[in-house]
Parts: sequence; structure tokens; C-alpha cells
Amino acid sequence: MPRADSHQLNVRVEQLREQINHHNYRYHVLDDPEVSDAEYDGMMRELEALEREHPELRTPDSPTQRVGAAPSEKFGVVVHRRMMMSLSNAMNPEEMVEFDKRIKRFLKSDQDIEYVAEIKLDGLSVELVYEQGALVVASTRGDGINGEDITPNIRTIRSVPLHLRKPGRDSIPRLLEVRGEVIFPKAGFAKLNADRESAGEPVFANPRNAAAGSLRQLDPKITGSRPLEIFLYAAGVIEGASFASQWEFLQGIKALGLRINLLSRLCRNVNAVLEYWNEITEKRHALAYDADGVVAKVNSFELQERLGEVSRSPRWAIAYKFKAQQAQTVVENIDVQVGRIGSLTPVAKLRPVPLAGVTISNASLHNLDEIRRKDIREGDTVLIERAGDVIPYVVRVTQQGSPRADEFQMPSRCPVCGAAIVHEEGEVAYLCVNANCPARMRESIRHFASKNSLDIEGLGDKLVAQLIEQGLVKELDDIYALTTNQLAGLERMAKKSAQNVVDAIQKSRNTTLDRVINGLGIRHVGEHTARQLALRFKTLAGLSTASEEDLSAVRDIGGEVARSIREYFGEPRNLKAVRRLEEELQIAVPAEPSGRGALRDKTFVLTGTLNSMSREDAEGKIMAAGGRVTGSVSRKTDFVVAGAEPGSKMKKAQELGVRVLDESGLLELLREG
Repeated sequence: MPRADSHQLNVRVEQLREQINHHNYRYHVLDDPEVSDAEYDGMMRELEALEREHPELRTPDSPTQRVGAAPSEKFGVVVHRRMMMSLSNAMNPEEMVEFDKRIKRFLKSDQDIEYVAEIKLDGLSVELVYEQGALVVASTRGDGINGEDITPNIRTIRSVPLHLRKPGRDSIPRLLEVRGEVIFPKAGFAKLNADRESAGEPVFANPRNAAAGSLRQLDPKITGSRPLEIFLYAAGVIEGASFASQWEFLQGIKALGLRINLLSRLCRNVNAVLEYWNEITEKRHALAYDADGVVAKVNSFELQERLGEVSRSPRWAIAYKFKAQQAQTVVENIDVQVGRIGSLTPVAKLRPVPLAGVTISNASLHNLDEIRRKDIREGDTVLIERAGDVIPYVVRVTQQGSPRADEFQMPSRCPVCGAAIVHEEGEVAYLCVNANCPARMRESIRHFASKNSLDIEGLGDKLVAQLIEQGLVKELDDIYALTTNQLAGLERMAKKSAQNVVDAIQKSRNTTLDRVINGLGIRHVGEHTARQLALRFKTLAGLSTASEEDLSAVRDIGGEVARSIREYFGEPRNLKAVRRLEEELQIAVPAEPSGRGALRDKTFVLTGTLNSMSREDAEGKIMAAGGRVTGSVSRKTDFVVAGAEPGSKMKKAQELGVRVLDESGLLELLREG
């Protein structure tokens, strides 16, 4: 490359990094973005492309390098230069006033003490170390002296700058140790648990556990897939800069690009701290994250030095905790609810009890393993809590029932429709296999009408809910008996809209076998597998009578998928619904693949959740480019595409040396093709 071109390239890369870091600061620290998400993504994509084409320009602190490390075998140990101490607690206003008096007695002063009041976050305490402005190590609090090295995982958090920004005319400190809290926002926590529960995976008890579990992943890509945030609030060792007070320190690190909690407040005395506590108590339920109190710190660093510490707690700070958001009540019985994919969830029916402003009468017990671990039985008195002040859950049994009830057992038949329940050894989930179960019907219809299945435009969630509530649709084939007048009689359905839906339903009668198979919602059968089955068996009748051995012989279908298909067609209700669908539809066999395309003869395996598209969409794009998507990893696999929460397939790929792509890598491969 000519020198001028090389210089221009370097300049452009540095410009992009500077712009991206600036916009990260505006978004994460100031909460005042200057550009749209699309503009930001455009800059990031350009920088990624330049670094990919010229890897010699890539640096460890580039904004593109947030998930760049390979999975670890274990965490190393980091020794904190200065102990990370814990705080003593105050539980009422009197104890806060006594704390203030103790400080005055120690200082031999009757003057008001100035405090900084901060929200006490319920997350995982960490320390970040910056040298010459670059993030070099991040660790957990650990025992206060020794922490775990979680640097690769911390780098994935968008609100953590990889390099400090220069604050005006001041210089960046040679060394800056800054402590803070990594949190899991409430909305992200609720979604994560919902996704895990749907997949039959163990759920997290509360956002703090979710944050801790996410930061302790050996694979940084898993951490990076979760919406973790950070707030910084305390100093460790600092060289090359000085701060006179806690408030000055907070404003100083904010100018360096570090995120602080903008709700922190400078308080003239302890009464102002109590006022602050009252304000935050009133708005705590509206906060986007969990908080369990307010921390009051003597503002002056000189006074902090004079006050020192007692044992492992500073004399100059205290945590004034919120009133407990817990209550005790009795488990009157344990019911089972059927979810959208047929998963059975045990739910504790509680003696109603007020908690955090609402009356709680139900709490999810998540799964049988969780019930066994906590030994929860009907008649027991339990402690309940609201995770994120929203989701009630059982913390523990506080008093066993007398006499003690028998252990809870999951039913062998669906409590809603009476169909068989499937539970595979080693899995958490118990599943109803009847696709026509009323509890599953809403999601079944939505999936059946989706773009990659029968593609019935206008059959959305709200309309489907009304159809089920009115008894107009009890099985999938009932869709094809719907009339314009029936639909027009539903809420918010005009005659024209009703006719459009009926037209879309009629249009879907002419379809292909792979779309129908995909639309049935058989567990483990997606768009690609449905296509393979359609090409092999040619008709629904042929597929429904195929043995497990016949199914396992189909290309890319393993024993687990074959068993799932047999279980589906082994349920008489499913078989009856399929026979009725055959009478309603004109089903053609899909065309054989041409074998042409940029990814011709390449084999892919997908694992985890993708952000920009569904798994089915990804499979479709790969197949359109000539590639194949299989369900298991082998030495013949060319690529494993890993999204959020990748499973054992990723580990298998690493063991076999199969190339692993993230979502952006797959998209780039498709673009290159």
C-alpha cells in the first residue's frame, strides 16, 4: 500500500474510533445521544470492515474488540491494591442520625457533615483498572483482597469504556482504579428468564444472580449477549490525578467517560440524606434496575482519611436499607400451567398477602428441580419476594406444614387437554405434546400463520386471542372454516379487514409440504428440517406413519429429532388434526435444491438466539446461498453460528476445531457471497 494511502487509512480508523467512543460517552454516561442507532451502527460496521481488511490496525482498546477473547478454562486471581470494603447498615432514621453523631464525636466537631447520597445498587461489585487511560484488568470484589479476573467479560459491557476520554485540558491519570456495580436491568431480566423458562432451562432467582452469573461465564460471548450495565462510584488507588471529595471524584470520572448514577446527590447534612432516602423509596419501583437502599458517604476525602475504618467497613459510609420487600404466606396448593410451547410450569397458589404495594396470590416455582431444591410442599409457610419489585418468587420454606404434605409430582397427562406429557432424561422441561391443547393453541396458530409456515397475513396475536376466546378456533383446521361475518363481529374488525383476513386464509390453501410441516410446531423441527422431511416422505401421511428408524435415516436428522416427530404423531389428537388439514389444503412437494450458490456444499449448525433474525430466517438465507443447515456438530461441519446463550454445540465445535461465527460473521459471509 502506498504511504499516503496507509496514512489516510490510519487517519480514518482513528477518526471512527474517536467518533464511536464519543457517541458511547453521550449515550451511556450523559444519557444524551447525538446520533441515531442506524448512524452509530454504520460507523461501527465501517470500522469493523477496515480492521478486518487490515488486521495490523486492530488494537486491544478498539470499540470493535468487546468480545474478542476465547472462552477461559477458569478465572485468574487479581489482588486489589486497596481492600474493597463492605458497608455497615442502618435500618431506620434513628440509626442514620446516630451514625451522623458518631462521626461528629470522632471528629470532635458539632458542625454539619456534608454527605454524598447514592442509590445502593443490587448487583455485583467490581473494580476496573486503567493504566495510561487503557482498561487493563477488571475483577470482582471477591473477599475484598482477592478477586476474580473477569476482564474479557467486562469488556463486553457497552457502558464500560475501553479507553478513557481526555477531560478538556486535564490529563488522563497514569493509574485509575475505580469501583462500581454491574447490574442486570429489570426488563432484560424478565426477558432472560422468560426465554430460559420457555427453553426448559433453569431461571435466575433475581437480577443480582443474573448479573453475577453473566459475569462469571467462561465464554465472553455469553456475557456479551446479555444487557448488563455498570455504574461507578468509588476510588481505589489513583496516580496522576487528585480529587478533594467524593462529589468531585464522581464528576471527574464522568468527564473521563465513566458512567455514574445521575441520581446521586450532594447533601448538606444528615437530614438531607433522609429526605433523599424518602424520595428514592417512593420511586424505587419505577427505576430500571434493582436497588436495596441508599448509601451515605462523607463527602470530604480529608475527613474520610481521618475517620478511617473499623474492621472491614469504613467509618465514613453507611447503607440505609429500604424496608424489606418480602412477606410470609402459606402455599395452599401447587398448580401446573401450560405454556406456549407446551412446557409445564408449577405455580404456587398462595394465601393472598400484600407485598410492595400489591396483593400476591401466585408465584412461579419454575420447574420440578427448583421445587425439590427448596423442598416446597403444599401447606408450607414460605418467604416470598418480588424479583425486580415485579416478579414474585419463593425464597425458602420458613415453616413446614403439619402434617407435612407429600412431595409434589409433575402430572403424567396434560392438566388442560389430557394428552401425554413428555420428559426426557437429563432435561428440565416437561412438555404437553398435543399441538391442539387450548393452552397452546394461541401460539400454535400464530406459528402456523407465520411467514415461514402458511403465511396468513393479518392473523395476528390479538385476533387469534379473540378467535380462541369466542370458541371459533379450537384446532388448526378451524381457521379454514372462518367467514367474513364471523370475523367482522369481533372487536376492532371492520368488514373490509375481515374480508382481507379471509382472503389471506383462502390464499394459504395452496402451499408446499415443508411449510405445513414447519407450521405444525413439532418440537426440534424448524424450516430446514421440515424441508428435508418433505423431500424424503412426500406427503403428510407418509411422514405421520414413518418409524423412528426411517426418520433417523433422513439426512441431518438425529435420534432426538426423530423421537420428537414420533411423539407428535403418536398423539391421536395431533394425528386427527393433520388428517383434517390434508382435506383443507392443496399440498405440493417443494422443489429439490439446485445446489448452486456462494455457500454451496458448506454445512452450518446454528446455536443460541440471533438478534437481527430468527433461526428460521438464518436457515433460509443459508439455504438460499446453497448451504446446508444441520442439527448436530461433526467433523464434517464447516461453520457453527453462535448467537446469545449458545449451548453444547459451541463447545463441541471448539473441541473439533470447527470454525465458530457470530451473527455478524454469518452476515458478512452471506454478503461476500
